[in-house]
Amino acid sequence: MSAQVSKVGVVGLGTMGAGIAEVFARSGYDVVGVDAGDEAVARGRGHIEQSTARAVKRGKATEEERQTILGRIRFTSALADLADRDLIVEAVPERLELKRAVFEQLDAIAGPDAVLATNTSSLSVTDIAVATSRPARVVGMHFFNPAPVLRFLEVVRTVVTDDDVVDTAQAVATRLGKLPVVVGDKAGFIANALLFGYLNHAASMFETRYATREDIDDAMRLGCGLPMGPLALLDLIGLDTAYEILDTMYKQGRDRLHAPSPILKQMVTAGLRGRKTGKGFYTYEAPNSPVVVPDALTPVPNGDESPTRPIERVAVVGSGTMAVGIVEVLAKAGYDVLYLTRGVEKVAAVRASLQRSLDKAVLRGKLDEAAREAALGRVQGTTDFDDLADRDLVIEAVVEELSVKAALFETFDEICKPGTILATTTSSLPVVELAAATRRPADVVGLHFFNPAPVMKLVEVVSTVSTSPEVAATMVELCERLDKHPVQCADRAGFIVNALLFPYLNDAVKMLAIRYASEDDIDTAMKTGCGYPMGPFELLDVVGLDVALAIQRTLYLEYREPGFAPAPLLEHLTRAGFLGRKTGRGFRNHESV
Repeated sequence: MSAQVSKVGVVGLGTMGAGIAEVFARSGYDVVGVDAGDEAVARGRGHIEQSTARAVKRGKATEEERQTILGRIRFTSALADLADRDLIVEAVPERLELKRAVFEQLDAIAGPDAVLATNTSSLSVTDIAVATSRPARVVGMHFFNPAPVLRFLEVVRTVVTDDDVVDTAQAVATRLGKLPVVVGDKAGFIANALLFGYLNHAASMFETRYATREDIDDAMRLGCGLPMGPLALLDLIGLDTAYEILDTMYKQGRDRLHAPSPILKQMVTAGLRGRKTGKGFYTYEAPNSPVVVPDALTPVPNGDESPTRPIERVAVVGSGTMAVGIVEVLAKAGYDVLYLTRGVEKVAAVRASLQRSLDKAVLRGKLDEAAREAALGRVQGTTDFDDLADRDLVIEAVVEELSVKAALFETFDEICKPGTILATTTSSLPVVELAAATRRPADVVGLHFFNPAPVMKLVEVVSTVSTSPEVAATMVELCERLDKHPVQCADRAGFIVNALLFPYLNDAVKMLAIRYASEDDIDTAMKTGCGYPMGPFELLDVVGLDVALAIQRTLYLEYREPGFAPAPLLEHLTRAGFLGRKTGRGFRNHESV
């Protein structure tokens, strides 16, 4: 049975605490906001005044509503002013000693029935609760930043939290318009436990100079539809905050994936803490500004002076969805395209698929009829490998099996003219293995399109240790002519996107396996708490559990990182034939196959 809450206190009026106070006031609560000292109180008041002013400017509230919200909040520097509050939410910095000290004081001030909540994002709620004489009245209420915007809220219960306290926290969250999920007291809870492993991996990827910061961020935005790239997100969160969260999670769980990347500690020590200081992974025009300005790491337009090769005639080998999509993209961009398949029936099938796709583009107004006919006129099909002899570029897009691809590259090497670039669309296999099957490894490159190729803007250009700079530069130029966004990386398992995406998905499966949270709760956390377009289990069912397992195995074999070992539940579901949408059942049941 939840208790009635009408009077709320918020301790700590930084960005997060001020946002929480605003959320409560918007929902009609009588709010007292407390911070240490008049200067901090004034700064907190300023946060709320600016936030509500922006809401008026954007048409989200009227000036009268703004004044009503501000009128519901009383600002003070005295914790004693919280004595009559039904619910007190602590939102001070993420330091256990500080939070415990605050709760010890609240314990002496608040009424016996008051609910004491911490907004910690990673610290143990239990460790905070035992600083009081009433740990059963303590609960976690983890809001997400910006609190007035993001709807997700984690209600964290300890082993001693009273049921009525959890019910009260849920009821309040619902009244605030949030989507509450109840979880146990585990490091990082749902969202941060999954998010920060991914962010940490991205920081390590940058630290090792595997790819530029821009390419890492662009890859995840364009390849996965994320609202921000991981390095830009770290700057927004604050590198000091990210370091503390990761360090806390590592100390609690001893998961090496949460051991903070050394570069985070180095940058924090140097004062490079992200947007708040004006410099982190990126440089900003001023502290707390979102505007990125050029610095020494900013790519220079046309900075790569490597010569390029002329590409006019292209071949695509394969007949699947990806192959057809690449043929369409090339033909619409004006290239002479030859596609090679096994058997005349597949030649006809590819042509029919291409025709349907182009017809849809015309119906949707994306293409006019003349452009459709011109594109079709540039495309020819064949079953004869000898027809590849005059091609400037050959793109392999067949099944993801190394032996099959290697055999093809050996054949390309025998037939194609000197100087022909040989590209593979593999998403996870080692490109260098295909280069080694030829006598021209300098001409072999990865060209990883994303599905559906006519829609997705991202292409990963993957260079092996043998790929010549001229070949890589030519592929970047080709992508730009195709109106794609190329990112460059070296030949390591998963490249950028899959190397960051699939360990996160694997971690979600592990979280489900220990019954910490349900599929729905985990998906809700990542969609509404982190702004992901799909939750991990929705995405796994779309990708296919067998595909996910194969990629995760490849990552594990490449990196030998224990945390990358495929989750046993993923292996068991795959073995049982529960592969996702394509079989009608994966992590969820699907009505049609």
